[in-house]
Amino acid sequence: MRYATLVSFLRPIGPVVIGISLGFTLSLLSVTWVDDPCDADGRSAGELSLDGGAKQRGARKPSSISTGSLENADAEEDFEPRIVPYKPLQQTPAKKIIRAKYISTELGIRERLFVGVLTSKNTINTLGVAMNRTIRNHLDAVIFFTGMRNRKLPPGMTVVAHGDDRLIWNMFQTVKYVLDRYVGEYDWFYFIQDDTYLEADRIKQLVEHLSMAESLYMGKPEEFAGGETGGRYCYGGFGYLLSRSLLLRLKPLLETCRNDILSSSPDEWLGRCIVDSANVNCVDEYQGLQYYHFEVGKDFDPSKEVSTNFRNAIVVHPVTEPEQMYRLHKHFTEIELQQTYDEIQKLQDEIKNVSMEAIDGKRTAHWPVGINPPFEPKTRFEVLSWDYFTEDQVYTCVDGSPKCELRGIDKVDIMDVVEIAMMELNKKYKPILNMRKQQLINGYRRFDPTRGMEYTLDLQLEVVNQKGRSRSITKRVHLVRPLSQIEIIPMPYVTEATRVHIILPMNVHDLEYANHFLEVYASHFFEKTENAVLSFLFIYDPFQAQKVNQKDIFSGVKAKITEYERKYSTVKIPWISVKTEAPSQIKMMDIISKKHPLETLFFIANVHTNVNSEFLNRCRMNSINNWQVFFPVHFQDYNPDIAYHNQEQMVATYLSKDDGHFDRNAFDEACFYNSDYMATRTQMNADVQENEEILETLDIYEMFIRYSSLHVFRAVEPVLRQKYHFQVCDPRLSEDIYHRCIKSNLERLGSRSQLAMVLFEQEQGNST
Repeated sequence: MRYATLVSFLRPIGPVVIGISLGFTLSLLSVTWVDDPCDADGRSAGELSLDGGAKQRGARKPSSISTGSLENADAEEDFEPRIVPYKPLQQTPAKKIIRAKYISTELGIRERLFVGVLTSKNTINTLGVAMNRTIRNHLDAVIFFTGMRNRKLPPGMTVVAHGDDRLIWNMFQTVKYVLDRYVGEYDWFYFIQDDTYLEADRIKQLVEHLSMAESLYMGKPEEFAGGETGGRYCYGGFGYLLSRSLLLRLKPLLETCRNDILSSSPDEWLGRCIVDSANVNCVDEYQGLQYYHFEVGKDFDPSKEVSTNFRNAIVVHPVTEPEQMYRLHKHFTEIELQQTYDEIQKLQDEIKNVSMEAIDGKRTAHWPVGINPPFEPKTRFEVLSWDYFTEDQVYTCVDGSPKCELRGIDKVDIMDVVEIAMMELNKKYKPILNMRKQQLINGYRRFDPTRGMEYTLDLQLEVVNQKGRSRSITKRVHLVRPLSQIEIIPMPYVTEATRVHIILPMNVHDLEYANHFLEVYASHFFEKTENAVLSFLFIYDPFQAQKVNQKDIFSGVKAKITEYERKYSTVKIPWISVKTEAPSQIKMMDIISKKHPLETLFFIANVHTNVNSEFLNRCRMNSINNWQVFFPVHFQDYNPDIAYHNQEQMVATYLSKDDGHFDRNAFDEACFYNSDYMATRTQMNADVQENEEILETLDIYEMFIRYSSLHVFRAVEPVLRQKYHFQVCDPRLSEDIYHRCIKSNLERLGSRSQLAMVLFEQEQGNST
């Protein structure tokens, strides 16, 4: 009984005990038993003599204890450490890393499609222009290749001339040009003649579904001349698509093809070169994707053509006249537009069907279907207000008036909305009822940032049924003009490396602020490296100019300039003195413009402006030569006696509506290129000859608005902050400029609530 109990106890732990014992046994067997080695004389390590030099002394274990005699101890005390001199490693100059201009270049991301149009000297101004207008806005890169070029090229086109009208030579030079410059930037290359209409969106859709790794040669296949059976080429009239990998295979053999292949047709020559060098034939179908093309016949009418090939065509050839190109473009655009409407209707129906299965049923589908739901305010301050209008009046005016005339773009907008409302009503109720508008009773509109402009119209209508009976009814309709898809507008490339020439006009009223301007400017630019040059323009009236030798009103400023030039040896501050009775901006700028080259970037500053590097960079980025001028709107501080009435004035580190406002009446500060100013000034000369007073009645802003086609960019600039000051308004300038100055002085006094509080306290004091 005891034996059975013992066995039952040992059975669970028996394997554990055996395993532990076996592990100890194996570990002991694997240990190497090593004793301290003996030296050559048979002595043990503990009996090593210390007389054997540094080599033997260095051989003793660090953890061992010396058992030698006293003599050995003395010898050990005589040991002197050897000092190894430190030799610093020679620092090799770090290799300069050159980063790519764009992130896509560094990551190896290429654009999808490059289009090359083969044109000629005789057709570039007709068919070439028509083709450019129909495809340019749909494609990223379009370049026209020609042999000889005209003296005057059409605007808005990138043209490459090879200087020779031989067809094969031009084809060779075109392919070589693309290989040298663009083969690393694009995945697909499409070549087409200018007598062919191209449906740009369809060729883009085609390449989006093709693999760029394939060596593909796609177009309309044709047999080689002479009935050769060795492959097929793509006929040039219908265009041909080449992959990047195919062009790279063709590159080393291009010169051989030029010398060895004889052909009278450039497309046949290129096809033979591709077949011989890459063994790739032309195809019109690949992986289920079809290259549709349509050949124009006699008495062709796009509106009457119903064939499948025409409706799905990527290219249509031949096109003999620009008018025919535009008619084809109109036809295919209408097809695309109708397809878009059908897709929208299909999506709306799907949304309605899905919303029926939701918990809330139809309430989950907002009107209009597919448009974002209305904005839901979280507080009463976020409630969007409605503007009331009629056919002639609007009751929300810019100047704060309770009612003003409905005109301009607002009137066009209301008329368009009413017309659309009537069209949709008749579409819904015809042919049973026919509706005619009698008048707009009430109209409401508001802008919802989440969906667009919303309208509510109360229309008085005359309704006529099929029997001819009519009656007048009132109908309320709701409309939404939704926000369209955001579009990125291409802009010319600009950098922040351009030197800015800061022009500071100064008259007698600005003297007390000149020193402060120079102190701030010196702290920002003189003590740091900034690519900017400051120039003063001293404006004298005739009386001051006569006494300039006896008493120069700007002598203190000139002395301060000299002081800064001595303090900062690399700084030069030029200045110009002018005499005038009416110091208009244009007259002053005429003098400055002649003293600088055309590529100069100007910033017309104000003595109250605090300029820094952040703003100058925005000046560089927003001023684009031959494209755009920039007029910043500075932040104007309120009068501190009113804004901080009976309060301690705090140093504001951020902009607040209680501290000031953006002065929309000020146009003194401006950024523009000298070439743009000179070109606009030239356009103005004809009017100046008839009326010289126009130089005084206009400022630079109005000049650019009236006489140039440049973009005039006007935007708030929080960095440009001006302290409160009273602006002296010159009545000798134009009436508009004078009234703007007066209005600016009044608005910079304080906000309405601040002015009301001051008036209230004054009346309270008077009543007591």
